[in-house]
Amino acid sequence: MNNIPEIFGSAVFNDGEMKARLPEDTYKALKKTIREGKSLDISIANDVANAMKDWAVERGATHFTHWFQPLTGITAEKHDSFITPTGKGKVIMEFSGKELIKGESDASSFPSGGLRATFEARGYTVWDSTSYAFVKDSTLCIPTAFCSYGGEALDKKTPLLRSMDAISSQAKRIVKLFGNDTVKYITTTVGPEQEYFLIDKELFDKRPDLVFCGRTLIGARSPKGQELDDHYYGVIKPRISAFMKELDEELWKLGIYAKTKHNEVAPAQHELAPIYTTTNIAADHNQLTMEVMKKVAERHGLVCLLHEKPFSSVSGSGKHNNWAIGTDTGINLLDPGKTPEDNAQFLIFLSAVIKAIDEHQDLLRITVASAGNDHRLGSSEAPPAIVSIFLGDELTNVLESIAGDKPFVKHDAGVMKIGAKTLPNIPKDNTDRNRTSPFAFTGNKFEFRMCGSSLSVSGPNTVINTVVADVLKGYADRLEVAEDFIAEVNCIIKETYLNHKRIIFNGDGYAEDWVIESKKRGLTNYPTTVDAVVHLTDKKNIELFARNGVFNEAELECRKEINLENYSKTVHIEAVTLIDMVRKSIIPAVTWHINKLSKTVVNKKSAVKGIDCSVEKETIKTLNNCVIKMHALSKKLEEVIPNKKMHYLDEALAYKNNVLPLMAELRKPVDEAELITDKRKWPFPSYADLLFKI
Repeated sequence: MNNIPEIFGSAVFNDGEMKARLPEDTYKALKKTIREGKSLDISIANDVANAMKDWAVERGATHFTHWFQPLTGITAEKHDSFITPTGKGKVIMEFSGKELIKGESDASSFPSGGLRATFEARGYTVWDSTSYAFVKDSTLCIPTAFCSYGGEALDKKTPLLRSMDAISSQAKRIVKLFGNDTVKYITTTVGPEQEYFLIDKELFDKRPDLVFCGRTLIGARSPKGQELDDHYYGVIKPRISAFMKELDEELWKLGIYAKTKHNEVAPAQHELAPIYTTTNIAADHNQLTMEVMKKVAERHGLVCLLHEKPFSSVSGSGKHNNWAIGTDTGINLLDPGKTPEDNAQFLIFLSAVIKAIDEHQDLLRITVASAGNDHRLGSSEAPPAIVSIFLGDELTNVLESIAGDKPFVKHDAGVMKIGAKTLPNIPKDNTDRNRTSPFAFTGNKFEFRMCGSSLSVSGPNTVINTVVADVLKGYADRLEVAEDFIAEVNCIIKETYLNHKRIIFNGDGYAEDWVIESKKRGLTNYPTTVDAVVHLTDKKNIELFARNGVFNEAELECRKEINLENYSKTVHIEAVTLIDMVRKSIIPAVTWHINKLSKTVVNKKSAVKGIDCSVEKETIKTLNNCVIKMHALSKKLEEVIPNKKMHYLDEALAYKNNVLPLMAELRKPVDEAELITDKRKWPFPSYADLLFKI
């Protein structure tokens, strides 16, 4: 077993390596630059680049890359070697400060939503010095932002960094009013819990829908699913355990705080949870985690599925985004303490979150909108598409007492008496947990549970940071001129709760009456990506992002277009794949079985006069009806797939309203036929095979 403290961060050019390898003056200047967010002097950059190169070469690196996160939702990298010709047929290994700070990429070849045309190709990658460089696959990877020649953000990181600046400056105003004068900056932190499925690679390769789409487009329910709740926290199978062990070690080398691993609710589903860290670093780490998961799985003869709903009859996979805000002096601003009713600073930040989420429910829903996540939201461990906040009884009662000008009566949670004499009594938490809540307070942080498993967490956290920053700005403007500071604090808390308590819901998010109740409260309900994303460029949203310096209108418009185009492309690939599977594999297989049964009937009748062939005849009839439906529906599906250039919104609507419903209809006769077709001739591995054969 490796020594974990020794291997942790061994592939990262972290603070310890910088301090050991850089001249003291250079190290201090770099730290100051990172801390104050100022430009890096080229002489300092040259020293850093040279030390970084030497360190990377020692670890087998031959190339470097600016590692960035374009609007594809995954990472991108272009590799350049360190070699520089000497003029004598030889080379030396060099890496300059200029190469460290800035790179150039073809901006028109990445999604830009019209911000970049083919003839406007120039784009820049710019070093994010707050996120450590690392070595991966013999390459020095330098985390960077990606922007166009005109300065527009073409990536996920740039807006996130802008939002972090916005919330830091506004939150700092608030804490200084509470007497925290030593605070220099405020950081938001995130711990994204990653859910995923593992299936056998041999079986995966036999399923075109999994290969091309990441999810099964057909498949009858397995006789057993998750009904017995026996997979959740169950004993980890040896093959999966070996994968998890190697995954942990690879992540630890990259400085990723992989902490918890366990079986999830669905068969073949698992989860990895890290310790929280600064938001932009957490976003980088999560992108790396997903990449490493896939690589390690392949080495074990497995495939890691990160689609939100790979299998229709069991739980899908999410990514629970645990968000908190704190000072550089170590104060968690969302920690209520033992007496939250007396903790005014906590209550003002809690109120800011409540107001922000209520006023911008649409944006929270938009940040998790994707074709994959549409299949997951609203069932089987996933929260509904209706955004609400779970606070728990104690905090709700605190706010109720302030709003009603009544003294707060604390009900001590006490201890839990388990009943067995050999077991100790344990302290009882002040609140329960609500797994159906989209945005739940969980003790000293908020857990945003709507995120899909394949999602980059940069988007949701950009929005959360921005909307909370915007509210804090309004609070600070009032408090800074207040004649009676404490009275104004109480007034803000009371006002916020009375005006925004509609967003607080501590009940069952799956209940049918919640849909009715939420509508009465005026909460938004956008069931699909198309319903949600069209609101990204609503006037209020354009103004919100502009006044906080996070997005301009063109950047928002481009993201709306890209999201809807991705939606259409995703559904298009799924529809074409389904038609191909049905026509080339399923109809021939079912027809073969019909022919076999027909011959059986003929042979039986000729062998024994008057023999009963009703079972075979009934099966033939059922299968024949299935084939007729498959043929007709696949033809109809082919006809409704848009085959000409349309406006991106019209195209997305066509896929949502016409293509997806027909895909669901086509699946029905396929799944029905699978249950009564000879398994030896069924062309694809079944759900039982995929979910249970590891």
